[in-house]
Amino acid sequence: MAKNKAPAPPKVQAFADHQVITPPNTLKHAIRRVIDRELDDPVARAEQALANLSGEFKTWMRSECDRLAAAHAAILKKGFDTHTRGELFRAAHDIKGDASTFGFPAAGAAAESLCRILEHAPDLDAVPPDLIQHHIDAIQAIVREHNTIEKAGVANELSARLRAVADDYLTVVNRDRPDHLEMISAPSIVPKE
Repeated sequence: MAKNKAPAPPKVQAFADHQVITPPNTLKHAIRRVIDRELDDPVARAEQALANLSGEFKTWMRSECDRLAAAHAAILKKGFDTHTRGELFRAAHDIKGDASTFGFPAAGAAAESLCRILEHAPDLDAVPPDLIQHHIDAIQAIVREHNTIEKAGVANELSARLRAVADDYLTVVNRDRPDHLEMISAPSIVPKE
């Protein structure tokens, strides 16, 4: 039978102009002391956890690619609006964020380029549909052919060329918007290998 033990009252220290109230430490029983030799390296544990999950990375990236393709299909069907643009941007942004961790850095670079188009193009309806389609196709190909395409360096070259084409396009369409031109000319945050 569980004990119905009332919590200890808080300790109150009164001073001339204030009081200090110290609640009881009810978590003391949950902590155990360990000796130094029981401690292990948290970085090694994190790396081991990633290694244990690494078999799932390709599946997760494929799922992200499916989400990206679905968001693009909605745009092809309905056109750009706040919702469809947001869905495509979030899907590309999630790939950009996850790709390096999951071992697909070139897919992350292509996704970053797509995010830049969605963020800096003044009129998304005027963006050449092939430019967006090529980014999505590249991301999917990099994830699908990961074991062969990455080794050949094709994925990095593809991502770099997409970025160059996207930057050229954004420079032209933002020529009357100097604040955007400055942002567009900023270097990529995706590290080079």
